[in-house]
Amino acid sequence: MAIQAPVVGSKNVTGEKYQSSAAKVYFTKKIDAEHLIKLYKMIDENIFGKVAIKLHTGEKHGPNIIPRDMAQAFQAQIPNSAIVECNTLYAGDRYDTQGHRETLKVNGWTFCPVDIMDEDEKIVNLPVRNGFHLKEVAMGANLVNYDSLVVLTHFKGHAMGGFGGSMKNIGIGCASGHLGKAQVHGVDPNNVPDWTKWPDKEYFMELMADSAKSICDYFGKHIVFINVMRRLSVSCDCEGIYAAEPTMKDIGIAVSTDILAVDQACCDLVYAAHDSHDLKERMESRHGLRQLSAMAEKGMGNPQYELIEID
Repeated sequence: MAIQAPVVGSKNVTGEKYQSSAAKVYFTKKIDAEHLIKLYKMIDENIFGKVAIKLHTGEKHGPNIIPRDMAQAFQAQIPNSAIVECNTLYAGDRYDTQGHRETLKVNGWTFCPVDIMDEDEKIVNLPVRNGFHLKEVAMGANLVNYDSLVVLTHFKGHAMGGFGGSMKNIGIGCASGHLGKAQVHGVDPNNVPDWTKWPDKEYFMELMADSAKSICDYFGKHIVFINVMRRLSVSCDCEGIYAAEPTMKDIGIAVSTDILAVDQACCDLVYAAHDSHDLKERMESRHGLRQLSAMAEKGMGNPQYELIEID
C-alpha cells in the first residue's frame, strides 16, 4: 500500500486545529497568468467537454475587474471554453443584452466567445434541494449547454453581500437577469423596488446560498473555484467607475474544488491582513459571513481546509 507524501507548505490561516478531514485550497501570493494557470491545473481533473468560465466582466471601465490579459491567457489554456454571463437586475450597463454586448466590447472581452446565457429572456429552472427558502431558481438557459463550470472570481467587497467570492459569482451571476436575480434578491420580479429596499443580511445570504447550491448540485464534480484577491475594494465590480478605491494590499490567488473552503480561506486571509479594516467592516456590517455558515449548514463544502502555498 502506497504511503501518501506529506503536503508541502500546508497551513491553516486561522491557526485553529481542525477535526477529521480538510479540503485543499491551493494558494499563491503571485497574481499573474502563469500562476493562475499553474493553480488551475492542480484542480482541473474533472473539467471536461464544453467548459463555461463564469467571470464578472463588470460595468464599463471598471478599474478593479480581473485584468483582460490574464483572463485571456487563462482561457486559452481551456479547450472548448467560453466566458459566460447573465444580464443584471439593476438598471446599469448590462441590464439588457444590447447594452451588455456593448459593455463587453468597451471592457475588452472580445478575445473569445462570451455567452450571455439569458439572452432573449430565456431561462432554465434548476431545482434547489434542501434549500433555505427557494425550491428552484431561474438560471440563464444556456447554462445547461455546458459540461463543466470554471468559476473565475474577483474576490472583493459587496454593497449588499459584504463580500463577493465564488458563491456570489455563481449564486447571483448565473441567475437570469430579471426573474432569477429577483428570486435571489427576494423581490417581486414584476415590481422591483430600488435596490436600497431589497432584503439584506441573513435572508439575502441564504437566498444566495440556495441559488449557488442548485448550480453546484447540477455540475457535481465538474466545477472548480478560483478567487483572485487583488484590488480588494469594498465595492463590487457592478459599481464600475464608482467603486471605492482599495485601501488594502493585494493578497493572491486561491483555488479549490470546494466552494466553501475557498471562500472561507479568502475571508480568513482578509482577517489575517493588517490593513483590512475597511473590508472587514464591510463584511461584518452586511452580515456577509452568513454566506459561509449557510454553505456549511447545507453541506455545500468543508469549512476546514489546508492552505497549500505554491511559489
